[in-house]
Amino acid sequence: MKGASIKIFGTLTIALVLISCKKEDIIQGGAGLDDWTAETHGYGATPNYDEVFNDDEVHRLDFVIEPEYWAAMQADLQSIVGSSGGGPGQPPGQFSEESPMYIPVQMFYKGKQWYDVGLRYKGNSSLSSAYQNGSNKLPFRIEMNHFENENPNINGQTFYGFTQLSLSSNYKDNSLLHEKVAADIFREFGVPAAHTAFYRIFIDYGSGPIYYGLYTMVEVVFDKPMLSTQFGNTTGNCYKPDSDGARLNDPTLLSTTYFPNKTNDGAGFTDVQNLINALISDLRTSDPAAWRSNLEKYIDMDRYLKYLAANTTMKNWDTYGRMTHNYYLYNSNNSGQFTWIPWDNNEAFSDGPGGGGGPMGSMSPLEFDFSSLASTPISSTGDVTWPMIEYIYDDPVYKVQYDNYIDQFITSVFTTSNLNTRITNYHNMIQPYVTGTEGETSGYTSLTSPTDFDNSLSDLLNYIATRIVEADNYTP
Repeated sequence: MKGASIKIFGTLTIALVLISCKKEDIIQGGAGLDDWTAETHGYGATPNYDEVFNDDEVHRLDFVIEPEYWAAMQADLQSIVGSSGGGPGQPPGQFSEESPMYIPVQMFYKGKQWYDVGLRYKGNSSLSSAYQNGSNKLPFRIEMNHFENENPNINGQTFYGFTQLSLSSNYKDNSLLHEKVAADIFREFGVPAAHTAFYRIFIDYGSGPIYYGLYTMVEVVFDKPMLSTQFGNTTGNCYKPDSDGARLNDPTLLSTTYFPNKTNDGAGFTDVQNLINALISDLRTSDPAAWRSNLEKYIDMDRYLKYLAANTTMKNWDTYGRMTHNYYLYNSNNSGQFTWIPWDNNEAFSDGPGGGGGPMGSMSPLEFDFSSLASTPISSTGDVTWPMIEYIYDDPVYKVQYDNYIDQFITSVFTTSNLNTRITNYHNMIQPYVTGTEGETSGYTSLTSPTDFDNSLSDLLNYIATRIVEADNYTP
């Protein structure tokens, strides 16, 4: 091992000690340099979706962590969400995905080791609420080359071609399937969405491996594999909106803190401002055809309407229209238009917690006709709270397209024949690692009892069947 930079955490000073290794020695079991550069670890590795996001396998991933790093990570988390549940300098209930500290960990998968991988906590309510409830099953973010400056031997390290990966804890989802199934459905319907797969996570921070539960590995939107695979371009502006600016009703509310550009830091907001200005333009009422034509210069409306139809049908409430987060906007240089990308789908197929009120509206799914959408103007321009829904649905041309996409959705992708067998197979595949002999244990699960998981299969299948009927009743 070798010493590197010094990590300052509060009053605690930690010497960052990293593994000293040669790339020839990275792969255990006799493999050598060729495996590092060409297939499993190297920056030039072709993203191996068949391995990392294999739908037919429950993978196992192990993290081995030095005790002092683990202690610092827990103290850091306590300082961020231990009392108020919000990140430093943020409104209550909001949490900055960039706030938690990264620590170096040794990662193991199928007999291979990845060295000094960056690991941190991530999430909003899935982190803060779960932590407040005493759960150890918290979501993580992996960055394979985070410590490459401190350890040049891991420069460009990837996991089968992926640099960043997200581990969803399946919070508030008794089936542990919502994140996976929703993403599958979005992609099948032509909406760009991250690939997902099931992973058992084990963490050893000094006393042997502890099973932290069954997680869903999620492809990170702004990592090059997803952008390259689904857009053919990785150099456009990819934003992850949050807070007031995420409502897209006021171009003056954008900030690098809550509207970060994940691919081109510091590039400015001209493209987003153009989108917002086109959306809230008075042309909407004075010349609707010109308004639509101008708006479509800045966003792929066909894909957005597909997203809106699918998202509303699935009752995916924890996103735009109710909450100011959980979506990306990608302005690919190939098109010059933004594409709407859903994110964090664990609360799809859910009626939500309800309650709320005020300009944000309740925390429950929107009606098909958006009659429950809050419209109280809260921006300095006086525009409605959620113009990317209200203004779109109010336009008769877009409303017809939205209605038609709901019909198409429930007759092509969102059907019992398409989903029942798949969901049943997923349930049976993960059951041994959720409630079986190798299942989750108290303190490392979101379930209140094994019965919650057992009943979740029929609950989810019935929910989908009911929603299909409701969607059919809505459409003309």
